[in-house]
Amino acid sequence: MRSSHAPDYLFIALVWLITLIGLACLLSASMIMGKNNFNDPFYYFKHQLLYGGAIGLVGFFLLSKIYYRRLEKLALPFLLIGIILMLLVFTPLGLEVKGARRWISLPFAFQPSEIIKLVFTVYLAAWISKRTEKIKTFKEGFFPFLLFLVMISALFIMQRSTSTLIIIIGTALIIFFLGRAKLLHIGIIFLLGIALLAGLILVRPYQTDRFLSFLSAGDDPQGRDYHISQALIAIGSGGLTGVGFGNAVSKYNYLPEPMGDSIFAVIAQEFGFIGVLILISLYLLFLFKGLSISKHSPDTFSQLLSAGLTIMVALQAFINIAAMSKLIPLTGQPLPFISYGGTSLAVLLTSMGIIVNISKYTKKTA
Repeated sequence: MRSSHAPDYLFIALVWLITLIGLACLLSASMIMGKNNFNDPFYYFKHQLLYGGAIGLVGFFLLSKIYYRRLEKLALPFLLIGIILMLLVFTPLGLEVKGARRWISLPFAFQPSEIIKLVFTVYLAAWISKRTEKIKTFKEGFFPFLLFLVMISALFIMQRSTSTLIIIIGTALIIFFLGRAKLLHIGIIFLLGIALLAGLILVRPYQTDRFLSFLSAGDDPQGRDYHISQALIAIGSGGLTGVGFGNAVSKYNYLPEPMGDSIFAVIAQEFGFIGVLILISLYLLFLFKGLSISKHSPDTFSQLLSAGLTIMVALQAFINIAAMSKLIPLTGQPLPFISYGGTSLAVLLTSMGIIVNISKYTKKTA
């Protein structure tokens, strides 16, 4: 084990600053739904704090203390557990919400897809780091990597979770690239991924509607284009400085999922362009610091793992913000650290603990 030094405190501060901002924004966005659904305006906030923040804090602390190289040895068992959890969704333990089975209901409900995002990233970093000399070959690089993606894709397609699949494939391809795979192999997989996405859009009516809504000029604001129209209205009405914390009217039965996928639109309405600029700047600084830690990490595994976890968060944030701004078709992807979802927040904070642990072994201060 290498001698350690102090962790990257700026990275830690960024993670918890974004998380605290998220909890505050969630409180504002969810009070109306909490009052209407449970007669408790703080219901969703308390749930997020308990099942997301508290569990995530424990995971963050533990993973920041456990030497990261131990994860390399546990990568395969963790991946197998993740796959089993994904399959349990289709058993009586599975819970269907809005036509999709993505949850397991035990004493509390959780989303295995969030867990597998982490364990699959750990596994890929471990797998590629052991094959640095063979990763360019077809037999021991391209082909098994493609099989991994096919297996993971099948699980997410069955769960009707296309946007999460895009993040996983995108993160995996970047890890593959950083592992010095052939650009030809990366290009082939990228094209196959585009073909898969196009096929899903064609065969799934709700995804077809989202794609057509993206292409349209908003000529059906009460039908197919309702969600994105309301999001754009909320974003535009925020102006330069916003209407003030807690004062967004879009969350009053206008904007679908105001505390989930659409929370960025609520933030834009309440804090305006300046607030949005600050939030995006925090995500960009997070990306810079995470990649800086990766650059100075002591070995291939830690480099790929820290880069993969950082990019996964940044890619998810970009997809959410771009979708709410109609730069890409609408997705169901939450805004990391901010949108409602206990499993997501707990896994994200646990993932950040891994990066903090790696930052204690960098070759120089990142």
